[in-house]
Amino acid sequence: MRVLISAGGTGGHIYPALSIINKIKDMEPDSKILYIGTQDRMEKDLIPELNIPYFGIQMKGINRKNFFDNIKVVSMYRKALKTASLKIKEFDPDVVIGVGGYITAPVVMAAHKAGYKTIIHEQNSIPGISNKILAKYADKVLVSLPGSVQYFDKNKTVYTGNPRSEEIVKIKPLKKSELGFSDEKKLVVIVMGSLGSATINQKELELVPKFEGKDYQVLLITGEKYFASYDKIKIPKNVKVFPFVKNLINVLKVTDLIVSRAGASTLAELTAIGLPSILVPSPYVTNNHQYKNAQELEKVGAAIILEEDKFASDTLILLIDQVLKDDEKYKQMVESTLKLGVTTSATKVYNEIKKVVEGR
Repeated sequence: MRVLISAGGTGGHIYPALSIINKIKDMEPDSKILYIGTQDRMEKDLIPELNIPYFGIQMKGINRKNFFDNIKVVSMYRKALKTASLKIKEFDPDVVIGVGGYITAPVVMAAHKAGYKTIIHEQNSIPGISNKILAKYADKVLVSLPGSVQYFDKNKTVYTGNPRSEEIVKIKPLKKSELGFSDEKKLVVIVMGSLGSATINQKELELVPKFEGKDYQVLLITGEKYFASYDKIKIPKNVKVFPFVKNLINVLKVTDLIVSRAGASTLAELTAIGLPSILVPSPYVTNNHQYKNAQELEKVGAAIILEEDKFASDTLILLIDQVLKDDEKYKQMVESTLKLGVTTSATKVYNEIKKVVEGR
């Protein structure tokens, strides 16, 4: 099978795309894959490092604050459409799959116009503008959350779950000692998305020294852009600060509690392994979909929501202490999180891809 897959911008789109690629390779080792992403986001380095054929196209998203800036975006889109069309025809795929990020718009649209079969995968509870438009032309729409089906044509929409969730169940855990921690003590991971957060980072600089003397360990992942600022503060012995962790999925298998954003891919991972969470939904995303994602977990007792404007060092530490010191509460959070997990999602996605390719 020849598969062209496109996703970009953040790990929330890239990692589900990688899970789909890995499942295809597991099922059909002779498959040919081409990944189309941007020229300036994290996928441009990550994908080639994994020895996956990569092609970058210049593309940016709509600027909701500056209308005039979108004149450039429209021009860029037209060029991207032409470039993608040429690359698609050269590769001649059996199917083109868009897994999110603004790069998928010109890629999937170019494939449709050229007569190729197309699939899109929506990770979030509420779809963005691109997927709402692309859904009209796609042969099949796959969604991570059951509530998302209502936004698309029900005749071609399938609830598969997020493919990332199946992969994390199978991945081997990384020992805490491999990160320089004690294997015997509890581990809290704090990460505000693959790129980090400017607003939260300032509060984390105040937070880190306050972990001094706690009986648990903390791994803080800052994002490359904010890592240097931690040279200016005292970091306790039970805290380690990294700019980025490539094997984070392995680390999560030995994590006791995570403080994170509420992107759909992140929540798919947490529910697959039953990892309790304190969720800080990003208020900067379309339709506030991260908050709505987080509510799905909070309402069943799987997570605690801490809104960004209420994020403070003392508040967060109090919540962490409450979760880790209350064994009964912790056990209930683990059980509630596991109940939400879909652990056959990548297989379901693969099966739908085969149906489209075979015309079923």
